Amino acid sequence: MTVREQTEMIELSTFSTRASLAMKSKGRVVAEQECNIRTAFQCDRDRIIHSSAFRRLKHKTQVFISPEKDHYRTRLTHTLEVAQIARTIARALRLNEDLTEAIALGHDLGHTPFGHAGERALNEMCPHGFTHNEQSVRIVEFLEKEGDGLNLTHEVIDGIKMHVKGGAETLEGDIVEVADKIAFINHDIEDAIRGGILTPKDIPYNCNYFLGDTKSKRITSVVTSLINHSTDKIEMHAEVEKAYKELINFMYNNVYFDSLAKVEEHKVERLIKTVYDYFIDNPNELPQFYNKIAKDSDVPRAVCDYIAGMSDRYLVKMHNDIFVPKSWEM
Repeated sequence: MTVREQTEMIELSTFSTRASLAMKSKGRVVAEQECNIRTAFQCDRDRIIHSSAFRRLKHKTQVFISPEKDHYRTRLTHTLEVAQIARTIARALRLNEDLTEAIALGHDLGHTPFGHAGERALNEMCPHGFTHNEQSVRIVEFLEKEGDGLNLTHEVIDGIKMHVKGGAETLEGDIVEVADKIAFINHDIEDAIRGGILTPKDIPYNCNYFLGDTKSKRITSVVTSLINHSTDKIEMHAEVEKAYKELINFMYNNVYFDSLAKVEEHKVERLIKTVYDYFIDNPNELPQFYNKIAKDSDVPRAVCDYIAGMSDRYLVKMHNDIFVPKSWEM
């Protein structure tokens, strides 16, 4: 028996009957020889970690645009926190931790520079629309490796696609959908307090009472409730869920919209629109790979792919290179 086959036998004998087994995966679009050491889902996790799109997440905004201090979250640190929370839940429920981790690590690969402000801008400008989850799928299916994609398993791609609104084919995918919200609500509270947008006293009383008054307590409360109440679906106790939803609404009303954290977002939209319009008018100036997409598919699709893949600072540099006059050098 290979190491992979031994691992698959361990999964079969120890996982819940509701778990997704690597040996029963629906497979990949392009069939390939299986690894002797890693299961299919372990291979997917490793491919995502080693991808260019994953590395670029370290310079993409989570909530606070281009924060000067080191401790604010980026899209990469958010992704790692989602993976940690999701793995904890999956392990406790005896579901497939490797599949869960792969989905979690890949769920935000398609996020634009400057977070949801960039996503809204591209969605308004691109005739085909834009959502980061669909773009994440496009990255792993096509854009990575200059058009070859990562050739991930069906289950991982499904989980990535469905992480925004739920409805994944696997419980592991449903875990990531919940873990994403648990992570961003709690770390965004911490960042908002650090940034002076909130104080601990602003958190609604019911949320503190049922969930706890610190990030650690809140995450523990929700994760524990999910573990204790999930069977055929991923769900939490009614009182915990009510407090959790109240906390989400509180954050949308006080941080995600119309707060000091958002005052620069109109500049982001203008920045992206300017660069987008420039490449729509000058598609031959796109890098070779994206220029080929423009010729083979359509120009807006290629420009959207190019901009969506940029980090915050690369987009600013691109804008300055195109539009800001350079100083004269003798």
